[in-house]
Amino acid sequence: MNISTIKDCYGCGVCAISCGKKIIELSLNEDGFYQPHITDISACTDCGLCTSVCAFMGDKTAEYTKPLTAYAAWSKHPEVRRTSTSGGVCYEIGHTFINKGYKVCCARYDVDKNRVEHYVASTAEELEESKGSKYLQSYTLTGFGKINKREKNIVIGTPCQIASFRNYIKKFRCEDNFLLIDFFCHGVPSKQMWDKYLAEHQPKVGKLKRVSWRNKLRGWHNGYCITLEGEKEMVKSYYSDGDDFFLMFIGDACLNKPCYDSCKFKYNSSSADIRLGDFWGKDYKDENEGVNSVIIFTEKGHDALLASNVKFINHTFEQASNGQLKVNPKRPWYWKRSDNLLKMSHSELSSVTKYIKINRLKRKFINRLKRMLVSV
Repeated sequence: MNISTIKDCYGCGVCAISCGKKIIELSLNEDGFYQPHITDISACTDCGLCTSVCAFMGDKTAEYTKPLTAYAAWSKHPEVRRTSTSGGVCYEIGHTFINKGYKVCCARYDVDKNRVEHYVASTAEELEESKGSKYLQSYTLTGFGKINKREKNIVIGTPCQIASFRNYIKKFRCEDNFLLIDFFCHGVPSKQMWDKYLAEHQPKVGKLKRVSWRNKLRGWHNGYCITLEGEKEMVKSYYSDGDDFFLMFIGDACLNKPCYDSCKFKYNSSSADIRLGDFWGKDYKDENEGVNSVIIFTEKGHDALLASNVKFINHTFEQASNGQLKVNPKRPWYWKRSDNLLKMSHSELSSVTKYIKINRLKRKFINRLKRMLVSV
């Protein structure tokens, strides 16, 4: 049994690193998402390792559904907190354990390859590249393939990536060497959409040097801002001002199919030791520097947080998970039209997002009408 019949999966790539014959690769499918394929089926021995680690197949579910405790937390270093998407907790945990001899497998954006990819950081300087959210599916094999199971490692990824990775280290009996971190995940958008977004901005930006998906130019609470830094100039675009990328992503117009249909890792379901996110809600509504929600699932995760250079305050899980998705996003009415337009090479992203803007106007009108009727 092997993964040759799998399609539209999570694209985590753990099947590829488990394969002893090294005949599994990841490539983008027609929808712009990573999917495994066997490069030489005649070399496959049907050992079943690739399917045994796969979190997508069968009835495999999350390792944990009952958090031990939850916190609000942030870095004690103002600069780390300022340059992080939220409170900088993930960076601080990584930094602490690199100093203890760990290596950290995490994600960065590679401007030359035009993709988010996992890599292994063994120094604090290398870890810097992982700062900030990357709202794209990552190509994992560059990082996962370099992990030494006999060494101490932290692995950070989406819930589905971490679920498969947990299966992998259990299978090879090396869980003690790993600390696993995931995060509250909305879903991952299509690279087709991202390529169109870049193409529209490329003439103004020039050769791309750096991308940031969320920064604090307007503060943490209004941080949905993309900055594209190029050789010509830097472009800043905000969701609140109608940025096309965020309209597509937050509008659920182009997520991977499993994000709608097959995600098993929302809210309190995780296979990680620690789950991170933004601490939304009224508790820190006046805090504009960034606050992480930290959900602890294991004692190992708790010890890691306590050892790191962060300030933390105990909260209930319900408080710390405020505003996070409890169920999978649903395909909006404009999803099929968006999907078709994204696959057309000549179509512009603005031709897709116009339907989302129409939908937003309709919702505003309906909400205003409801308020008027209530006040009568």
